[in-house]
Amino acid sequence: MNLRHKIDKRLFHVISQAAQELGVEVYAVGGMVRDIVLNRNNKDLDFVTVGDGPQLAKLCAEKLQVKKVAYYKNYGTAAFHYRGNDVEFVGARKESYRTESRNPIVTPGNLQDDQLRRDFTINAMAISLQADSFGEVLDPFNGLQDLDQKRIQTPTNPDITFSDDPLRMLRAVRFASQLQFEITSDCLEAIARNAHRLKIISQERISTEVNKIILSSKPSVGFKLLFDTQLLHQFFPEMVALQGVSKREGITHKDNFYHTLEVLDNVAENSNDLWLRWAAILHDIAKPPTKRFEKGIGWTFHGHEDMGARMVPKIFERMRLPLDTTMKFVQKMVQLHLRPIALTKSEISDSALRRLLFDAGDDIDQLMILCKADITSKNELKVKKYLKNYEHVMVKLEALEEKDRIRNFQPPISGEMIMKTFQIGPCAQVGMIKNAIKDAILDGVIANNEEEAMAFMFKRAHEVGLNLPN
Repeated sequence: MNLRHKIDKRLFHVISQAAQELGVEVYAVGGMVRDIVLNRNNKDLDFVTVGDGPQLAKLCAEKLQVKKVAYYKNYGTAAFHYRGNDVEFVGARKESYRTESRNPIVTPGNLQDDQLRRDFTINAMAISLQADSFGEVLDPFNGLQDLDQKRIQTPTNPDITFSDDPLRMLRAVRFASQLQFEITSDCLEAIARNAHRLKIISQERISTEVNKIILSSKPSVGFKLLFDTQLLHQFFPEMVALQGVSKREGITHKDNFYHTLEVLDNVAENSNDLWLRWAAILHDIAKPPTKRFEKGIGWTFHGHEDMGARMVPKIFERMRLPLDTTMKFVQKMVQLHLRPIALTKSEISDSALRRLLFDAGDDIDQLMILCKADITSKNELKVKKYLKNYEHVMVKLEALEEKDRIRNFQPPISGEMIMKTFQIGPCAQVGMIKNAIKDAILDGVIANNEEEAMAFMFKRAHEVGLNLPN
């Protein structure tokens, strides 16, 4: 196969010319080749030279008028940015590994050595940039055939591939999830045998791959593979604990692991937000520790939303996920995910809607996406009923927001105003009055304006023993 027509661009011709001037061979390699064949966009452009990678990078940068080149002496690589692409050069090499580390011992090699060290056949192809063979695909491990068959397998013994660099096991799952490919049975068995090796990989690298799986179009594909190969058990025991069904007195509950995957896929159909997808993963995370069987009622999970919200920071910290506003967002979604569902089951009061608007704030739309996704019943009539009720809730929420301006509202009377009016310092009565005003507005007792809030303040102050100064 020749892909000249797909790489007939200035960057590739400049690299070819620079290599010719230096008297070295150069090839486009790795995921870039895979994505060129699949017509997928890829901004990470990797080139291997049978020579000095940094020297070739320097000459290419000069020809392309790129001013800044990053050199990584320890790895023998160099890279620069060009028109939105990350362009990297490395000398062809061999690799060998030690049991306790995924960092290889590197020695110079030829193109075949470099292709052999690649993780999967679909990533082990190369495109020649030599003048006499420009665009020719070099495919020693039948990667093109595996692309055509939508298959993921290693170019050599999978046990060696995965034991040498256990991160490749997560990459296999990630590619299966992103590309909707199948991992061959011998590779799946090797992953299961080597899952314990994941312990030598840093949590940051694990989470990076997991996030890419979560962002795939149907992330359940990846998570089922993670579970079946025991990879998930190595870093996410809380999610593993969701799996399984208990039965007592003839009453069972749904498998919360597979329910969670359904919710995750449902969210993925409507949002590309990584953190909303994390909220889908964690929304029922506390069901195992809150599971109880109550006679006459059946299985219950009382308070799982509260406990789940408390678990979120611990999980994020252990998995080296950000502990900033993104974590707070996920925590809020887990905490509130039952509230809209409860509103669809009964007559909706304006007070309940106001409180939901107040608590969700600007995240109300995201919350509703999550809650709709949480409807996974096999009963189509039940699903249609709930979805119809959700639309009713949304209409009422919009009307209330327009009327009362509740979302993210601050009571018209601040603590400072209360202290100034009654000429007092900070004390319990100030907080009591301020909260009473907030609750009165949310419950519809008074309107959300200063005049009614001020009158309510004087009334409540009298009740708690505060009077105007003489």
